[in-house]
Amino acid sequence: MSSVDEHVQALWDYMLVGQELGPADCILVLCSHDIRVAEYAIELHQAGYAPYLLFSGGVVQRNAALNVCWDRTEAEVFARLAMEKGAPEDRILIEKRSTNTGENLRYSRQLIDSLGMDFRSLILVQKPYMERRVWATALKQWGEGDYVVTSPPLSCAEYLNGDLPREAVIQHIVGDFQRVKVYGENGFQAQQDIPAEAWEAFEQLVALGYDERLVEP
Repeated sequence: MSSVDEHVQALWDYMLVGQELGPADCILVLCSHDIRVAEYAIELHQAGYAPYLLFSGGVVQRNAALNVCWDRTEAEVFARLAMEKGAPEDRILIEKRSTNTGENLRYSRQLIDSLGMDFRSLILVQKPYMERRVWATALKQWGEGDYVVTSPPLSCAEYLNGDLPREAVIQHIVGDFQRVKVYGENGFQAQQDIPAEAWEAFEQLVALGYDERLVEP
């Protein structure tokens, strides 16, 4: 394993929260450029974990670095896939205004409330390296509640060597890790403890040039 792989693995391990799945009222999918998130959420729905799928994402993905070019919002792309795989249309909800994780949760909650849906428990689905960000944001947006965070069951090595370009993926992982600290300090998310070894791995990756998706503190 290269030093870069070791550093990325350290961030990956930290970002996973490893919560146990159980039955819920709705699967809330925080949409992104990674269609595997949709596929995993659909699998959970088909396995009977929850009767409803809510897809949240208003971005039209046109990302050359990730070889993604869609003609409609993330939520619409994900929902279309769900229907193609047999999910009933009346069990699919679509939120297509949000452009970030905080808005995913805020606008989804507004949609649920506006429809009068009594969802008491949720499964939140995102990419593996965004689990902790989703968890920290949910704690800030909703407080304590009956929800768990999960992601496609892929190892770091599988993800880095999958369909998405490796270097672009590492840039995203580094950027999302940094946001856990910065957004916690800015009050956008609940603050999370970051182990020294994870922060050191982050600094090493930044020094190696993985700084394209960093945000200002």
